[in-house]
Amino acid sequence: VYYPLTRPERDTFRTEAGKLVPPHHWAVYDLIRKIPPGKVSTYKQVCAALGEGSPRSVGGALRNNPFAPRIPCHRVIASSFSWAGSRASGRVFAVMTARRRTSEGVNWHTPFRGGGIGPIQNEKLRMLAHEGVDFGRDWKVVGWSG
Repeated sequence: VYYPLTRPERDTFRTEAGKLVPPHHWAVYDLIRKIPPGKVSTYKQVCAALGEGSPRSVGGALRNNPFAPRIPCHRVIASSFSWAGSRASGRVFAVMTARRRTSEGVNWHTPFRGGGIGPIQNEKLRMLAHEGVDFGRDWKVVGWSG
């Protein structure tokens, strides 16, 4: 998945739907691409670091992320550091340590589009587990120290 870095590339980039990426979304993507594997941040922290927008606007940018997994939207979670709103089941919890290969050439959102939010959240959970982020039985990140 190619991620445009220069202004001219960004000015001409169009999503699969033919839309331009708004400047706020570019700012969100530039910031979260720096979150290392095995680490997480929150929508609120991303918003504060940017100094603009709201946690919801950050969520909107990540929901429409055309560059996943290169831009790791799965590393941004709720401020409670829990898997809030997740439809993840006990089966998903049981397979959290299972490895899933994600090709850099394929946007991981694609197979889950149209399946609702539950499958996307479950896939984010799998990807975080693969990177070493541990969730407890209460679905909160274990060992996060702010």
